[in-house]
Amino acid sequence: MINYRLILLLLGRLVLLEAFCMLLMVLVSLIYREADLWHLFYSSMVTMLSGGLIVFFFRNASKEMGKRDGFVVVSLAWVVFSLFGSLPFMISGAIPNFTNAFFETMSGFTTTGASILNDVESLSHGMLFWRSMTQWLGGMGIIVLSLAILPVFGFGGIQLFVAEVPGPAPDKLHPRIGGTAKRLWAIYVIFTLMEFGLLLLGGMDAFDSVCHSMTTMATGGYSTRQESIAAWDSPYIQYVIILFMFLSGSNYALIYFALKGSLRRVWQNEEFRVFLVMVLLFTFLFTAILMLTYHGDLETKFRNSLFQVVSIMTTTGFVTYDYLQWTPLLVMLLFMLMFFGGSAGSTSGGIKVIRVWLVVKNSYLEFKRMLHPNAVIPIRYKKRAVPEQITSNIINFVTLYMLVFIVGVLVMSVLGLDLSTAMGSVAASLGNIGPGIGSVGPDFTYAHLPDFGKWFLSFLMMMGRLELFTVLILFSPLFWRK
Repeated sequence: MINYRLILLLLGRLVLLEAFCMLLMVLVSLIYREADLWHLFYSSMVTMLSGGLIVFFFRNASKEMGKRDGFVVVSLAWVVFSLFGSLPFMISGAIPNFTNAFFETMSGFTTTGASILNDVESLSHGMLFWRSMTQWLGGMGIIVLSLAILPVFGFGGIQLFVAEVPGPAPDKLHPRIGGTAKRLWAIYVIFTLMEFGLLLLGGMDAFDSVCHSMTTMATGGYSTRQESIAAWDSPYIQYVIILFMFLSGSNYALIYFALKGSLRRVWQNEEFRVFLVMVLLFTFLFTAILMLTYHGDLETKFRNSLFQVVSIMTTTGFVTYDYLQWTPLLVMLLFMLMFFGGSAGSTSGGIKVIRVWLVVKNSYLEFKRMLHPNAVIPIRYKKRAVPEQITSNIINFVTLYMLVFIVGVLVMSVLGLDLSTAMGSVAASLGNIGPGIGSVGPDFTYAHLPDFGKWFLSFLMMMGRLELFTVLILFSPLFWRK
């Protein structure tokens, strides 16, 4: 039986946590003495009061949590966070339309980066900071943050952690799940500060450095400029962001071991090697094609190729060039990369490299099984046989992912979008990427889409962030049976 009172208690505590994060936005607005200061303050107070009342009324809820409760809490947390996170946009008048405000906020928390704003620079510093903060909070995960700092999540923590953390099998860095969460967030914070310092050295001002450090580490892609990273014509800044996009797209457990000096363990990781080889292979391929088809110097073409490959593969969504202006072959290859994603245990979206690699391995082994039908030929990963249950789960996930993509394209096509825009918007939303192809490419926004399309894409963003099963299981009649 589902413990509804406990679910509401936990959601109330999460809303309180969001309210305290909103106060940072108010502080930024106060520093810059902006006119929307009180609007932002009212937003945080409404959020704090709502969370406080929920916690007060359900403070005596039973602390027994099951797997079903975990799935409900994790799924509803992203909806509730986005609803309250929309308040600053609406109350300040920055985005007065509720549909647009919710879309922008859900896109932020899920680190998608799809935006309806046609003039980002018109927002106040407080609103730009909150926009970046939504991605930073969502990057490592709302529940993971809560597990790290809120004692109340000591019970049932493993159910919440598994339901939110991306990847086939989340890595534990500590016997206690709270300890794992603290280590993950410690790495996240340290790398955010490191990138902030390096961007400052490159000439980016302090405010832009803070915002871009947060959205890079979250692989979110929100920028303080409409042109994204193209607004800074600085190879140094672009290479710094490339480095941290790549790190954010890598497994955080491996980063933890690397920081402890176990570099051999990182290189021995098969997924990391595949991820690195894919990035280098596609970068060199893009550079070669650009050199053959366009004039210009080699370094610029290499940098643009590397930036876009890393940005799309890690599902960050920053751009330094409108890739839709490239040859159709490169656009097609970038669209293909939108499905891959980064490593499991990273902040990136998409299918994930490990799943793609194991599906490729399994497909290759099918030829051997056809030739030797009586032989037992398991998939091997890290020199060990992969259990059939995990293989089945991965194949089911990839199949479901592509099925959701196809259904999504059909829905967006029914709404009147052309095929390339329908495919681009669905792939970019489901993969938490941001810019797509068609009329939702790097030089466009999602503002022109119909309202139903924005709500549908918001749902796809949440599904992609929580890796499908966590959300879709709520629509199964079996889930609600006693």
